[in-house]
Amino acid sequence: MSARVALAVSIPQTFQDRAVDVGAIRAYLARAEALGFHSAWVVEQVLGSTPSLEPVELLTYAAAVTERLRLGTAVLLTALRSPVHLAKSLATLDHLSGGRLDVGVGLGGNPNIYPAYGFTADRRAARFAEGLRLMKRLWTEPRVTFEGKFFRLQNASMEPKPVQQPHPPLWFGAHHPNALRRTAELGDGFMGAGSLSTAKFAEEVQMLRGFLAEARRDPAAFPIAKRVYIAVDRDKARAGSRLRDWFGAFYGRPQMAEEVCVWGPPRECADRLGEVVAAGARMLMLNPVFDEIEHLEAFASEIAPDLS
Repeated sequence: MSARVALAVSIPQTFQDRAVDVGAIRAYLARAEALGFHSAWVVEQVLGSTPSLEPVELLTYAAAVTERLRLGTAVLLTALRSPVHLAKSLATLDHLSGGRLDVGVGLGGNPNIYPAYGFTADRRAARFAEGLRLMKRLWTEPRVTFEGKFFRLQNASMEPKPVQQPHPPLWFGAHHPNALRRTAELGDGFMGAGSLSTAKFAEEVQMLRGFLAEARRDPAAFPIAKRVYIAVDRDKARAGSRLRDWFGAFYGRPQMAEEVCVWGPPRECADRLGEVVAAGARMLMLNPVFDEIEHLEAFASEIAPDLS
């Protein structure tokens, strides 16, 4: 597959009105790899009424049934996790995948879920940043002594180190200016949210480029991607109806389909995706929410040529 922008895809992860189908996931990943997609990604939503598979375990399965696809999270809510346990899990996954892991991280948009994990939402940004710094040190240093506000280690070691050196790339999901500044300081890439419009993504990219320049990092060399919910269907009304049903179940807001999705005939979808590229995306993570393997074929045969 050749395109002026890298094309990635989501891994089937939600199973609304259907049973979890492991065989379908495996077939999808095999076909995505055969078609030459850049990478395959998962999201994190532990709580919710729509069945959704846990991201790290799903990527571990994906690593076992693929050989070349890069595998990513968009994004893990790392402030809800122990950075020590997470560093170990992700280093293990980097080994099991042969060094194909991209780690997307973020705070998430719903602070009300923090008490379910034993935390309060206050100081979550500080806990998030400190946890990432600790993970990086565990991945890169033989022994770590760490005296933080939230985490403390004394002469601790963690082996094996990740395959990728110095560590798997960290992609940030961020919206607030402070979060975009952290992206420029700590991140290796930026993943725009699928729940936001192209116009909002363009605003975030412009802010991020300014923060990268302040941090003396080359904005042109910093990877920028956007997750895009998409439904390719010549019957545009049918696609819109199915998207509204899914957004109502997953986000509780059917109207989000109109706000953030790309849907309709292939040419119209390609034109809309071109707007995302013009806003700054150098990789598109295409996220169908139904008929996933049929969408893979459409992306490869009907969308990619128009983006080349």
